[in-house]
Order: sequence, then C-alpha cells, then structure tokens
Amino acid sequence: MNESKALADRIERERRSIRPLDVTVLSGGPGAEREVSLTSGQAVLKALVGLEHRATICDISPKDLSALNRPADFVFIALHGEFGEDGAVQEELEKRGIPYSGSGVEASRLAMNKVQSKRRFIQAGIPTPRYHLVNQQNLADVDGWLMVPGVVKPVASGSSVGVTIGKTAETVHRMVSRLVDTYGEALVEEYIAGAELTVGILGDEALPVCEIRPAREFYDYEAKYEDDNTQYLFDLDLPEELLQYVQSLSLDAHRALGCSVFSRVDWMVAKNTMEPHALEVNTIPGFTSHSLVPKSAARVGIPFDILCQRIIDLSFTEKRVY
Repeated sequence: MNESKALADRIERERRSIRPLDVTVLSGGPGAEREVSLTSGQAVLKALVGLEHRATICDISPKDLSALNRPADFVFIALHGEFGEDGAVQEELEKRGIPYSGSGVEASRLAMNKVQSKRRFIQAGIPTPRYHLVNQQNLADVDGWLMVPGVVKPVASGSSVGVTIGKTAETVHRMVSRLVDTYGEALVEEYIAGAELTVGILGDEALPVCEIRPAREFYDYEAKYEDDNTQYLFDLDLPEELLQYVQSLSLDAHRALGCSVFSRVDWMVAKNTMEPHALEVNTIPGFTSHSLVPKSAARVGIPFDILCQRIIDLSFTEKRVY
C-alpha cells in the first residue's frame, strides 16, 4: 500500500470513529475582525455538519451572551480578536462549565497582548524584534529612540488591523500618535526586512513552514483576506536547518505563552543574517479560504473537516473544566 493510500484510509477511519456532538460555533463578535470571523464560522459549521455533528452557528458579544444558553456538548470558538482571542469568552465558558476549543483564559490574554508576549519570548530566549511601548506618558520621548523604518501596531489587535510600516520619522510619529489617541498605547517594532514565515501548531506538532509573499507592501488585512495575488509557498528556497529551527522555536513560543491545542506563530527572517524573529502567536487563527493553518494541515494530508475534529478532540484532552 502506498503512502497516500494509507493516509486516505487512516483519515476515513478517523471520520467513521467520530462521535456526533451538539456543537455551538461562535462567530462574528464585536471586534474589527468581525467579517473574517463570520466567514471562519461558516467554514467550521460546514465542516462539522459534514461530519454529522449537530452544529449551530451563533453570533455573540459581551452584551449578548444568549448563544451560551443553548445546550451544547462543545463550543467551537471561531471569534478573532476582541472577545474571542483575549480570554473573555473563554472565561465565561469556564464559569458555565462548557467545553471549548483552543487555549485557556490566561494563555489567550497573554497571546493577545503583543508586548506581554514579547516579554515572555525574551524570557524564554526566543528572538523577537526590538520594540518600544508608547503611551501618553512617554509619547513626547519618541525622538530619543525612534526606529526608522519602524512597524507601528496596536498592542492588542489581530489581522494586521491598524498596522503601518513607517518609512519616515514623520510617518512613525503620525501613526504612533493616532494609535495612542485611539487605544491609549502603541507598539513600535524594529522593521525586519526578509522572508515572512508562519508555522501552525496542532497539538504537540509543528506543521510545515509556510512563506507568505504578499503582492502588497506587507501582509496587511487586504493581503490576508481579500487579495488573491498573495502567495503561500511551502517549497522554499531556504536551508532545511533553518526551517527545522523555526518549527522548533514555534513550539517553544506556543508553550512559552501557555497555549494549547492549536495556534499559529508568525516570523520574520532577516535576509542579511537569516535569523528568525518571532512576531506573535495567534490562538484563534483564521478558518477562511485564505487561512494558513488549514493550508499547512492540508500539506501533511489533514483535510479541513478533520482539522476541525482534531481541534475538538485535543480540546477535550485538555480537560480544563469537564
């Protein structure tokens, strides 16, 4: 029996062994990533229904928790950003004793905050770009450490919402001031020129390294979800030792934040030194047609529906509240 046939048979056996559950899929939410989350939720719903789970999709917000009143064996969280990845909905589910997908409360909070994540990376010896946290108190001191070019980001947001590469001091100043006015603080990060890589984590396994090549200036919101010209490459012209190193560091980053079940770790590899730099860990990465964890899972023969099922199975293994 050849390898592909053996894999197909194993996947089919896995499908036949699934115990149908009553699943609530949470999508939408109140954040800036709402539209992406709605798309992710529909994809997850379709996969779970195809596996004969009794799945229902529900919107949710901090002001409307009625979706959690629905009797369910399991909640699959397809919420990105606010009230999805920040530990808030996880905390509410734990209060109610409802099993849910992905990382727990504290890991979700930590991963959502880019500054706290970077501090944990540094403690764990994981390389990450130099950075400064700016708020109203130190906004006037920006000129003392200004990095140009610099990447200006919200401290706690996803999908590259609000991210700008400042190529001049004036642009960095302007974007920092705008984010501080909007969010109360901003992250200014050293710009690393080079390859952008991402690594999906499933259980205790690092999935294949994927290189992202956007047609735009960088991998912004449009490049992630709307631009069909973004390239996702797995056959890479990079040393195998580097790829293995990035996979190993990705597991380290996932564990350093206390994450569990699955995540996606994003990297920049400096073209002059080939040193990888961790950007962030995403605890609820996307489930859209452009999303990277499903692409990486498919690369090793894990179809989308089985990926969703394995997330359910691994989440039950965590036994946080059940």
